[in-house]
Amino acid sequence: MKTLVSSILFFVVLQVSCLYAQESIQSYTPDPSPVVNQRLEQWEDMKFGLLMHWGAYSQWGVVESWSICAEDEDWCRRNTDNYELYKKNYENLKLSFNPVRFDPSIWAKAAKEAGMKYVVFTTKHHDGFCMYNTSYTDYKVTDSACPFHVNQRRDIAREVFDAFRAEGMWAGAYFSKPDWHNTDYWWPNFATPDRNVNYDINKYPERWERYVRFTHNQLMELVTNYGPLDLVWLDGGWVQKLSDEQVKKLSNDPQYRFQKIKSQDIRMDELVGKLRSVKPDLIIVDRAVPGKNQNYLTPENTVPDHYLPYPWESCIIAGESWSWIPDAKYLTPGKVIHTLCEIVAKGGNLLLNIAPGPDGTWDKEAYQMLEGVGHWMKLNGNAIYNTRAVSPYREGHMAWTQGKDGKRFAIYLPDDNEETLPSKVMMNEFFANASTKITLNGDKTPLEFVTSGDGTVVIIPPALRDYQKGSEAWVFCIE
Repeated sequence: MKTLVSSILFFVVLQVSCLYAQESIQSYTPDPSPVVNQRLEQWEDMKFGLLMHWGAYSQWGVVESWSICAEDEDWCRRNTDNYELYKKNYENLKLSFNPVRFDPSIWAKAAKEAGMKYVVFTTKHHDGFCMYNTSYTDYKVTDSACPFHVNQRRDIAREVFDAFRAEGMWAGAYFSKPDWHNTDYWWPNFATPDRNVNYDINKYPERWERYVRFTHNQLMELVTNYGPLDLVWLDGGWVQKLSDEQVKKLSNDPQYRFQKIKSQDIRMDELVGKLRSVKPDLIIVDRAVPGKNQNYLTPENTVPDHYLPYPWESCIIAGESWSWIPDAKYLTPGKVIHTLCEIVAKGGNLLLNIAPGPDGTWDKEAYQMLEGVGHWMKLNGNAIYNTRAVSPYREGHMAWTQGKDGKRFAIYLPDDNEETLPSKVMMNEFFANASTKITLNGDKTPLEFVTSGDGTVVIIPPALRDYQKGSEAWVFCIE
């Protein structure tokens, strides 16, 4: 993932995927497994999850992994003109990583109180540093050269998954398909000009085969030894099988001007089969790779401009960067709530990223943000959880959802200066009739309304104008 990805539009048409991250036009292919689709239904009910980018790089407060990639992008440039020295010092961060204040039970409790239902934790980012006790590399937090290996919580991923499962939340593993530390991906025999494998796979098939087996083994290790995992979230969409035609097309695309486009087949169908032999209903998210192994789509740090008719999740930065940076400014509770409501109204889930710092703690501002979100969710979660999108989705001040019992919710998202409800609320494109009952969530007073050709105007009596004064959003229940 990149820091500070700009907002984009997201449409549903058939297109070759973007190799940066999921920021481009995509298609969706349903998984053929009924048990996976049943599990996806449960995931869609959850609506709100936590993403955490964390690794040895947090000690420098820099973008995760990308500063050791030689592409000339402004978001991954280094503060030195000596690349080899920088990369060596970056990899040596393992030797000083010691987050002695790490206690994931505190995070799990705060996430639960905020209304989050699942976690996706970075077990390995592109730099290859593993936040779990893998048997396939010594570039890991539990290695004897890492000072944290003597800590009782040294197997960080296990501790995170256990803590969140103890709070009744789902556990998901973020895992990078590219591994820039592995010499079968970035072979030291050649330079590393971009994010891709740096040798000709067709010329050195035995080396690529070792890398494929390495990737399969690490993921099997996670699903087998760190379960029960509910989902596997695979990043690094440029590692995928491409036809000659796709390679040619992408190579001519100026968006990939710093890349040598290559087909990098890690045999995803085979891998998914292995993983599901352990857990048949495992949700697989092969990000930015169209096909049945991308069980839901993941627009990155943006909200689609309209309803999307398939499972999807916006991953959104809470504190200016995917990875921890000093003095980060966090989203306000109101911004998170409005973003959540808009995403849910368009049919998606929100995966909010909070980055732990080098000592293993969150910034206090992150807790303050979650506390404010949790207060609203406790009062209005019935308009979020177990709902589905319903027309007119997101229009004017309103975000619309519908429960499985048919009850509709119209969530009024106020402007920044609105502390109280207005005297009249316009619901465009919704036409109430004589049998319609409209109330404010948590209050039983039926509200008067007038329906016209444009929609329905709801009258808010003076006695209710101050209802939940200062709320980030007001919810109308419609039966």
